[in-house]
Amino acid sequence: MMHKRKYYIIKIQYLGFRFHGWQKQPDVNTVQRMVERTLAYVLGHKKFKTLAAGRTDAKVSANQAFIEMFLDEEALILEDFLPLFNLNLPQDIRAISIEETDEKFNIIQAPKLKEYLYLFSFGEKKHPFSAPFMVNFPEELDIELMKQGAQLFEGRHNFRNYTYKPTPTTDTFGEIKVCEIVKNDVYTANFFPEKSYLLRVVGEGFKRNQIRIMMAKLISLGRGEFDIDFIKESLATPEKAVGITHIAPASGLILHAVNFVK
Repeated sequence: MMHKRKYYIIKIQYLGFRFHGWQKQPDVNTVQRMVERTLAYVLGHKKFKTLAAGRTDAKVSANQAFIEMFLDEEALILEDFLPLFNLNLPQDIRAISIEETDEKFNIIQAPKLKEYLYLFSFGEKKHPFSAPFMVNFPEELDIELMKQGAQLFEGRHNFRNYTYKPTPTTDTFGEIKVCEIVKNDVYTANFFPEKSYLLRVVGEGFKRNQIRIMMAKLISLGRGEFDIDFIKESLATPEKAVGITHIAPASGLILHAVNFVK
């Protein structure tokens, strides 16, 4: 018996520390692999497909991410499905909600704003339990100068100097709505350092490793490795490659929110 295809949006969150990112890959554990394995178990078949908005890299966490599921079987009873799905997901993945949609909605093409947070602290080494959530930099950092540097990324720029291995045809233009460094009062724990900070970045989309490269340059700025004119010039003259000497560790990065624009 043929069934009309059904469409669902599932909101999830996960701790990325033990996963090799969202996208399914051979021989490594990924969020997509665990989600699809759990879906197959709960549904009792593999007649479905998933697409994600806000795919993440290895060790990157998500407070809010969305999956579109295409189902070629009987319609779900949503109030029964969600508790069963959560019961069988691993402890570091949680489904928050599910709702039915239709073929007109495309999760990849739908306009959306993504908000990323990068949590960090500096100075004396912190409690190891903090490691999955934030990065500790041992040097003293000039936070006020880093705040000034972060604001320079706001607006529309050519982010070629903040894109990992762009090709000549890579579109490196983009717009950042918000880029700021503030004290961290979003995520707290009794084993977190007394004072920590976050880089908050909001935009429609980002280039490969863009936020982690921006964070690395801001850390270098805070260490005094160059002055703020370096950031200005790297954005104003993207044809002059400044070189990506390092990328900030992935574990401090969190996809905090994905907001669909109606």
